[in-house]
Amino acid sequence: MSNSLWGKFQQSYIADGDLGVSLDVSRMRFDDAWLAGMEPAAQKAFAAMAELEKGAIANPDENRMVGHYWLRTPEIAPNDELREEIVTCYANIREFALRTHQGGNFSDVLVIGIGGSALGPQFVADALGTPDDRMRLHFFDNTDPDGIDRTLATLEHRLDHTLVITISKSGGTPETRNGMLEAEAAYKRAGIDFASHAVAVTGAGSPLDKYATEKKWLARFPMWDWVGGRTSVMSAVGLLPLALQGLDVGGILEGASLMDEWTRGTETRKNPAMMLALSWHFAGGGKGAKDMVVLPYKDRLALFSKYLQQLVMESLGKKLDLDGREVHQGIAVYGNKGSTDQHAYVQQLRDGVNNFFATFIEVRKARAAAGIEVEPGVTAGDYLQGFLRGTREALFESGRDSVTISIPEVTPQTVGALIALYDRAVGFYATLVNVNAYHQPGVEAGKKAAATVLALQLKVRATLSKEPRTAEQIAQAAGADPEAVFHALTHLAANDAQVSGTAGSPAQRTFSLA
Repeated sequence: MSNSLWGKFQQSYIADGDLGVSLDVSRMRFDDAWLAGMEPAAQKAFAAMAELEKGAIANPDENRMVGHYWLRTPEIAPNDELREEIVTCYANIREFALRTHQGGNFSDVLVIGIGGSALGPQFVADALGTPDDRMRLHFFDNTDPDGIDRTLATLEHRLDHTLVITISKSGGTPETRNGMLEAEAAYKRAGIDFASHAVAVTGAGSPLDKYATEKKWLARFPMWDWVGGRTSVMSAVGLLPLALQGLDVGGILEGASLMDEWTRGTETRKNPAMMLALSWHFAGGGKGAKDMVVLPYKDRLALFSKYLQQLVMESLGKKLDLDGREVHQGIAVYGNKGSTDQHAYVQQLRDGVNNFFATFIEVRKARAAAGIEVEPGVTAGDYLQGFLRGTREALFESGRDSVTISIPEVTPQTVGALIALYDRAVGFYATLVNVNAYHQPGVEAGKKAAATVLALQLKVRATLSKEPRTAEQIAQAAGADPEAVFHALTHLAANDAQVSGTAGSPAQRTFSLA
């Protein structure tokens, strides 16, 4: 068995000398015959990706190009206008960050965004941040008032030295709009001019763009309709806050560009993004039948699984395929970090239900400086490596498949490369299963449903009086569903000082104006 695995490892190991990144799929149980059978589909995916990079309409639902690959290599953009927009945006980011640092008026940055407008910057900021960062980043990434208050509390004595970046392509995303209004109100309470601390990253002509112009905000940066939120970290969405943090954004772009160059190759076995996509396809039978468990063995990469949750699940989780057939595609993603997971869910991974495949992410360099020996000849980093390799073998022995991605260390280049690797793997997989990776109809449906709930709440609030009534009675007056009305009433009773409610079962509770 050992010799057999050694031979498969040599055949299945792909490495790039410039980046030092490698992929090992030897612990996936597909054979040469299966891989050969997938070759026509792989070549179709290569061709589709090449057309996407040339500017083809890759998001047919919205009749849009998909251009996040142009961000790290502007010269491949399909026309001079797009190339100029990207280059100019990057120059403006560098100039703004330099001017802000030299001015010395700001020590912190509050980033207001949701989904990809927060997850990308959060992941990279955490992965590459140090105590010597030029500015500290903070995030409003939800419309949770308590979370907003907790973040504002950390900035209470530094608000005048905090730059606020509001990120929303449409300018109407409710969570982001709410966060911006909360921040604006906090500055007003503190007697601080918000406009001179505010920056917008948004689409040209959006409500946010117009608001920032009207209020004379400090600066505005573009979001383009050909860049989706989950692939936007290398646009102004990510590069502006990361440049203000003081990170090497050029290195991030360089690493992504090098990975893009590597993964444009059309020899299937030598393309790590295609081999990742094919591994996912094999593991789940092309139907997402198994979950993807992401296990980075490095604290700096702890947020990578959270970042990949959105990238993979929002891109691939689709009801319909490109031909309009109902397919319910997708791959569920979860994970934390090693070796923390040795004491969490690895027990189930090894001995429980076999409904997953694992992705190990190895960082070869344990730490920047020399470490102590925790045992004779053994360091803490040696233990971390032992847990990774040991867990990988234990899972394989139990019939669990896995892939392993290795990087030399966590640097701007390798972080950029990891992001680019998964960008392309997701695109390849989407073609393999014939879905549109670049729209999110389920997200839009959720927004519409939320708007319906809020409209009902306003209607219910307007029907309340000093006379105590049950949810069913109020629902009859409002012409609405009793359960939906009950939930609206309990929310109002908990948050509106003028609304009171009694205790009891849902049918017995009464609500009225205080």
